[in-house]
Amino acid sequence: MHFTWFHLIPGLEHYPDHVLTAGFCTLAISALSLLAYSVAGVPEAALVPAQKFTLRNMFEVIVEALTGFVDSVLGHGSEKYVPIIGALFIYVFLNNIFGLFPGINPATDNLNTTLACGLFVFILYNALGVKESGLAYFKHFLGPLIWLAPLMLPIELISHAVRPMSLGLRLFGNMTGDHTVLTIFLNLVPVGVPMVFYLLGMFVCFVQAFVFSLLSMVYIQMATAHDH
Repeated sequence: MHFTWFHLIPGLEHYPDHVLTAGFCTLAISALSLLAYSVAGVPEAALVPAQKFTLRNMFEVIVEALTGFVDSVLGHGSEKYVPIIGALFIYVFLNNIFGLFPGINPATDNLNTTLACGLFVFILYNALGVKESGLAYFKHFLGPLIWLAPLMLPIELISHAVRPMSLGLRLFGNMTGDHTVLTIFLNLVPVGVPMVFYLLGMFVCFVQAFVFSLLSMVYIQMATAHDH
């Protein structure tokens, strides 16, 4: 078992590393959310930009960036998806970043976590598809022509069934590889050289959270489109 700081806390030594990191990440996000709420103030106050950089400015930049990201993919009416996509992005990104700290094993290094995230997205986009189109949502599983239904139905079912696995396996594989490379170079050359891989690791952490969120939005768009 790898060393982790969480196991130094009495009562936590028997819990899996990825569960402890995921729990810590959830607490961190909750704390950041409460902090953002406390510094947000009334909406009218945000109309006038502050003369210096503040915590409220930082959270506004993050929210605007996430809103622009979601809008660029989902288009009109995308604001209702910003909270869920933003939460997904931040959760995956923070879990990835925690893996760069010695003594913390990232939750996204474990297949249980990444597959759970993929399964959540699978349930989410299908639920949104049913909410948007009702039972008519399931018609797209039969294909554009009714006589193609016996052929299209198994193809569509397999296509949808592999989506949570592909999301989970992609995230797991990339993050495991990134943190393995970083660990190897930390052991070989502990001073200087690892900084390059830390910078590269931060970039990979961002890209993987970006790709996971992007694919999630693509699935949502396909499920909620009225012409599918």
